[in-house]
Amino acid sequence: MKKKPTRERIIEAALLLFEESGFHAVTVDRIVKESGTSKGGFYHNFKSKDELLYTVHDSFITYILDKAEDAYQRYSTPAERLYETVKSFVMMFEMYRPHVTVFYQESLYLSKEYFETIKKKRSRYKKMMFRLVAEGIECGEFREEIPVPITSMAIFGMTNWTYKWYKETGQYTIEDIADIYADLVMNAVLTKEASVKPEYKRFFLTNKHALK
Repeated sequence: MKKKPTRERIIEAALLLFEESGFHAVTVDRIVKESGTSKGGFYHNFKSKDELLYTVHDSFITYILDKAEDAYQRYSTPAERLYETVKSFVMMFEMYRPHVTVFYQESLYLSKEYFETIKKKRSRYKKMMFRLVAEGIECGEFREEIPVPITSMAIFGMTNWTYKWYKETGQYTIEDIADIYADLVMNAVLTKEASVKPEYKRFFLTNKHALK
């Protein structure tokens, strides 16, 4: 079997070590040992342990931003855009659950420069969600009585917490969970008129496979 690239092996080892022992308790020497690489290999790929932690954080935030922006460009209605954005966020955990775990545990240890960069990307994603909900209300697809900030933050709260309990070996696949979350969100925000549009049938579990 072909050996994984040095950078990938370092990130994988660091994720496990940071999650298990915390950022400050893990040394570069330990990362090098666990990844089966060398100090030269480490510093060829990362300027410091700080940059490695930043890379871990940036990878999944960049992914969900790209997916949300792609959904906004590819679909024409707020409902479709929100549905695809929610699903892409949940599907992110299949690839990046360890990254998200380390983010919530260790983000306070990012240096100021890296923290500000991550903060800006998180703010962009937050604004995108607020815009989606606001546009849905403005065009009459989403219920006008639901406040934009509370609705948006409720969606974030529900989806973000997935990292705490999702297991690949659990009863439901990540695709199942994405479908369930999307159904919950769309049932909560759509007006009665919008919810019965034939083109929106795909949003709901009753029109998919039954999840038991």
